[in-house]
Amino acid sequence: MSITTEVELEGMRAVSEAVGLALKQMRDFARPGMTTRELDEYGGELLRQFGARSAPKLTYGFPGWTCISLNHQIAHGIPSEKTVLQEGDLVNIDVSAELDGFWADNGGSFVLGRDIHGHAALVDASRQILREALALIRDSQRIAHVGRFIESEARKRGYTVIRNLVGHGVGRSLHEPPGSIPCFYDRFLRTRFRENSVVAVETFISTGARYAEETPDGWTLATGDGSFVAQHEHTILVTGGEPQILTAANGIWEA
Repeated sequence: MSITTEVELEGMRAVSEAVGLALKQMRDFARPGMTTRELDEYGGELLRQFGARSAPKLTYGFPGWTCISLNHQIAHGIPSEKTVLQEGDLVNIDVSAELDGFWADNGGSFVLGRDIHGHAALVDASRQILREALALIRDSQRIAHVGRFIESEARKRGYTVIRNLVGHGVGRSLHEPPGSIPCFYDRFLRTRFRENSVVAVETFISTGARYAEETPDGWTLATGDGSFVAQHEHTILVTGGEPQILTAANGIWEA
């Protein structure tokens, strides 16, 4: 969406704070031995306390309040009573919601407990690359150039990027124009970021895979080669200078 009034800006700030705080508190709540369903129910209760509604459930009938993906899973993982969190797991939580007609989206990967499997470098790379990419975004910047930066920075660190998962516009619904904000260079993509627009920008930094593959449950996307992916996402307001990070409450820079 494009912000045209102070009311719209306050609406976006409110829903962005809700999803940001829910993500941060879910990450702090996660413990080895807990099921992903328990963690999701906690997240659902947080959203209810904020007066917000789960975006994936509302939009797609997703079987969970949030998406929780582990290890070789990349995105859209279904919370389950059978899936138990383990020390050292690579965990990704994606929280998106609607509040009073406004929508926001954010996510973040982290290592649960001690980094016994060596995932911390991947997580740090995803987080830092997103931070640097966001600093480039401003009015009239080509979206493809930001994707090129993300892909180039991942390559410098020995990683690849996932090419069939992208960021998107957000605001009055979960997915809006511009329809694609990739984390790779698409030379045919001519669209530009525009001042006062709201977008969700995300990284998908991989130790090997370049494409997410659908699993038999029809929701979860995973690597097909046993590699790992870290993702971080912020909802931002594009300005004439550096963007306003609306979901800053999620604390992913400090995680």
